[in-house]
Amino acid sequence: MNEAVAAPSWRLAPMSTCAAILIAALTACGGGSGGGGIAFPPAAPAPAPNPPAPAPAPVAAGTRATVALLETTDLHFNVRSYDYFKLAEDKSYGYERTATLINAARKEFANTMLFDNGDTIQGTALADYEALVSRIPCTQPLSIYKVMNATGYDVGTLGNHEFNYGLDFLNQVLGGGLDVEGVDGTKKCAGPAFPMVLANVQSVKSGKPLIAPYTIVTRQFTATGPDGKTVTVPLKVGVIGFTTPGILNWDKRFLEGKVRTEGAVESAAKYVPELRAKGADIVVALQHGGLDASPYSPTMESPGLYLSKVPGIDALMMGHQHGTFPDRGAKPGYTQAGVDNTAGTVNGVPAVMASSWGKALGLIKLELVHDGKAWSVDKSKTFVEARSTQTGKDGAGKAIYVDADPSVAPLIETQHQAAITYVKTPIGSTDFRMNTYFADVGDPGAIQIVNQAQADYVKAYIQGNLPQYASLPVLSVSAPFKSGYEGGRDYTDVAVGNLAIFNAADLYLYPNTVYAVKVTGAEIKSWLEAAAKRFRRIDPAATADQQLISTFPGYNFDMFTTPDVQYEIDVTQAEGSRIKNLTYLGAAIDAAKEFVIATNNYRATSGASFIPALDGRATIYASPDANRDVLIEYIKARKTITRTANGAARSWRFTRVTTAGNVVFTSGQGQLSAATDAGLTNISLLSADDGSGKGRSVYKVDLSQ
Repeated sequence: MNEAVAAPSWRLAPMSTCAAILIAALTACGGGSGGGGIAFPPAAPAPAPNPPAPAPAPVAAGTRATVALLETTDLHFNVRSYDYFKLAEDKSYGYERTATLINAARKEFANTMLFDNGDTIQGTALADYEALVSRIPCTQPLSIYKVMNATGYDVGTLGNHEFNYGLDFLNQVLGGGLDVEGVDGTKKCAGPAFPMVLANVQSVKSGKPLIAPYTIVTRQFTATGPDGKTVTVPLKVGVIGFTTPGILNWDKRFLEGKVRTEGAVESAAKYVPELRAKGADIVVALQHGGLDASPYSPTMESPGLYLSKVPGIDALMMGHQHGTFPDRGAKPGYTQAGVDNTAGTVNGVPAVMASSWGKALGLIKLELVHDGKAWSVDKSKTFVEARSTQTGKDGAGKAIYVDADPSVAPLIETQHQAAITYVKTPIGSTDFRMNTYFADVGDPGAIQIVNQAQADYVKAYIQGNLPQYASLPVLSVSAPFKSGYEGGRDYTDVAVGNLAIFNAADLYLYPNTVYAVKVTGAEIKSWLEAAAKRFRRIDPAATADQQLISTFPGYNFDMFTTPDVQYEIDVTQAEGSRIKNLTYLGAAIDAAKEFVIATNNYRATSGASFIPALDGRATIYASPDANRDVLIEYIKARKTITRTANGAARSWRFTRVTTAGNVVFTSGQGQLSAATDAGLTNISLLSADDGSGKGRSVYKVDLSQ
């Protein structure tokens, strides 16, 4: 357990004082020597004060202790192995299965500590329900914190998505105490039963860290003395947290003027020495960020390579990138200089990243040795791994997962069912299946409706409130937010028939807000060039299979879906030279002409890698309304959604080219009919199973058609 919190002063009064007060009070109420008062025996002599606790026995030189540090990260409120968009169980993720791994690790190791690395309170319909639809009362913890409290975490930190619902909500769900403008920090609510730390975000109002930058947890651990006997030793574990500075862009509407950030390296250099000076035997860094080989900047999202070089950090726990480290597969995801997947270290520091959504448990096993004065890490005995909830495959090649911890689901059953009831609320109907299985190769079926809703909303606002822009064309871009990163089921898929709120949440995954930006025709072309990084460069002469899709995230593959804008993507060309024949209303787009583009707050404020103006400068309207809510209202107003009107407008196609070999990509298993329904006649199935164990098939795209 964590180091005990000091009791309030009234609980610390000596027993003799309490007894004297009680006797005096009762006597004053009529307890004299006559008159029918209650007679009391003479007061007993006051007991002697408790002797001071003996100092802990010194730890003998040569004593060794093994400690397993456990990590969850990017849980994104996936408490249950349940897909609220499909209203079905999905065993491939969910904290209830991670909990099984935690229980197993605690049985395996005598000494464990459990940490959470943020992006915890946002990500599912249940999260939105408790934050936006039927706000969780102050007296109850969030469902995700409720189960984490039951598991018994030691420390947590905040990710960028902790700020998605605003500082007032964050203050509530953390239990109160945020000293920041516009928030009642004196409010006391139910929250995590473990300390939260964050070193690199400060309140503008107070000039102090938003929450505690670090904590020291004192634990009594089982160890082995130099004589081979089992002993119990105290260990002070310092824990410090960091989040991504991008919060100031991504949630600008909530944070501007209220908080500021600094780089993780700068914060660590300031606070890690403090932790050591206060007696921390080891220091664990919870970095909600991953690994990026770019030159260090205080604003970089994933500074793990640089944070690991700060002296005094014994273990680094990472997240945010939804990756796995160490990765001991044939093609590890992280191969930057200083990264050792075999040893599980970053610049020699043991480090772990436990995937996302509860699909893995990070574990860093440290062996500590005491020299009679201090503990140190025996690096020759360090072991690091990310333990997956997938245990193998059955005879048919289907993935097998650990069982769910049966104690988790009952803790949130009421809220779980309430969220399901909410997402079933009907809003309209559709005559076609809207999915993103083939959005990468041209199907606009699940994207056009989003673009239409965004453009309609922005047009109406401009006409009513921004007459200076009323003459400019209003267009919209969106992306396939679910495009297979998490596996063959990680695609938007809305069936023909009734549409409900959960379908809208599937069409627009994130709680972003609508923003409008003013850009030129030249900037539109640059924007599309950046989006085209989604594709690898294809060599037409190569005879071997060539993978079409790069590591560029699908949620960044912005596209138009309107007859008004037409363009080609030539994947045989280098990045930056792929957009061909870009037209507006049938004519080559005027590089100087101005347009208004409907997008989201993330792209409008932190999209400088697309075009420089997407750093907030191009924004002409920062809406308070969520893209998803705008979509819901659009569907409600039209009631019937059709393929002809809402899902068939292709703005782009691949430039035609004949290739000597196959150009291939992966998508969900058994989904070829979705391509056929969308009119993509150049798609064929090559392999029903890509061998990844993630429910994906291999498809071929014929670029000559």
